[in-house]
Amino acid sequence: MEHREFICVTCPVGCTISALVEGDELIEVQGQACRRGVAFVREELTSPRRTLTTTVRVDGGALPLAPVRSTAPLPKGIVLDVAARLRAVRVPAPVGAYRVIMADALGSGVDIVATRAVLRVGEER
Repeated sequence: MEHREFICVTCPVGCTISALVEGDELIEVQGQACRRGVAFVREELTSPRRTLTTTVRVDGGALPLAPVRSTAPLPKGIVLDVAARLRAVRVPAPVGAYRVIMADALGSGVDIVATRAVLRVGEER
């Protein structure tokens, strides 16, 4: 058995959770302020996932960057790889909100979409 600590990210409180684990099995949990903390620790042990938010470059846009995010949490192990690929992406203006920027990111089944519209230079709303 091993003692591990987690910082829960399911809400703004950010509880420090102490857990006694054996392999992937959760034996005991302490420090969570709500039931979501226990679920977070279970998920961290078996299949950690994170929502990716970043930006991509916009060519000819009224703004130089468009904010993007994953449509669902990605496996934690591929988040940095997806972010690295997005650094190389350039999209032409205009960019519509919810436009798919990267479909099925690294075979995860999760899309990366724009979260804000970016008009062409000189266009008005």
